[in-house]
Amino acid sequence: MSAPATPRPAPGPTLSPPVTAPRTARVDWRIRFAVLSVVWGFSFLLIKVGTEAYAPFQVALGRVLSGALALLAVLLVRREPLPRGRRTWGHLFVAALLLNTVPFSLFSYAELSIPSSLAGICNATSPLWGMALSLVALSEDRPTRRRFAGLGLGFLGVLTVLGAWQGFSGIDAKGTALALLASLSYPVGWIYVRRTLASVPGSPVALTGAQLMLSTLQLLVVSAVFTSAPTSFPLWPTLSVVALGALGTGMALQMQYGLVTEVGPTTAQMVTYFIPVIATTAGVLILGEQLHWNTPVGAAIVLAGAALTQTRGPGGRRA
Repeated sequence: MSAPATPRPAPGPTLSPPVTAPRTARVDWRIRFAVLSVVWGFSFLLIKVGTEAYAPFQVALGRVLSGALALLAVLLVRREPLPRGRRTWGHLFVAALLLNTVPFSLFSYAELSIPSSLAGICNATSPLWGMALSLVALSEDRPTRRRFAGLGLGFLGVLTVLGAWQGFSGIDAKGTALALLASLSYPVGWIYVRRTLASVPGSPVALTGAQLMLSTLQLLVVSAVFTSAPTSFPLWPTLSVVALGALGTGMALQMQYGLVTEVGPTTAQMVTYFIPVIATTAGVLILGEQLHWNTPVGAAIVLAGAALTQTRGPGGRRA
């Protein structure tokens, strides 16, 4: 995480890796792209299963703890040090709050009352929030007709998913609001990271590992204050939480860094547009969640709007 990327959608903390010479990959990038899509798409199903046995704060805690251990293991093998400097750790503390502690907790609370498929679709609104915020917070991001059209189209998709013409009947307002707030937290965190950690030396794994360590400490405190220690550790919820962190954070981020280096950030970031599709499919087929016509139609509109806000015009400038 040496150079933060421009705000973009993702289910967790992501900063673009340093530009290095591409290394020969043992597995074709298309296969790794598909695996990454599945891992992140299944994250919302894993959250839902985890909340069946654990409090939302505990699910978030298990997630960041497993992810931190996975990345620290990579650092140990590579013999890479953690970042240094109080200022850097101070900024990482805020980044951990905005990119891990808050959104992971909010998604866990949201899925107590909304389907995992809806949570996955709400996650897809992150680039829309990011575009809106970047117009205010980042001077280099100029408003254009195309980007405004994408923003409007995306939020029209949100209204379609929620069934606005029916008075939002059948939708839990609180759970949906929490999921949308979680999605908003990501671009807020990305903008903060872009402003504060862009020039910090260190590998993406080292900075992300440190960030997850700090999020683990934050959630340890929150969980100790607001929840009681679990009296049992059921197999499937426990495995779901561990997989959520070790795979969805540890392995997935490693794969994303490799894809960015090999095929570029634009292609690598397209994984985001498959996440709600996989999240919805997993929720319907595995958890038996209901699917109405407006959900996939609205999701497609959301993704089209998000894609439109991310397009670039001639010369590589955002259109």
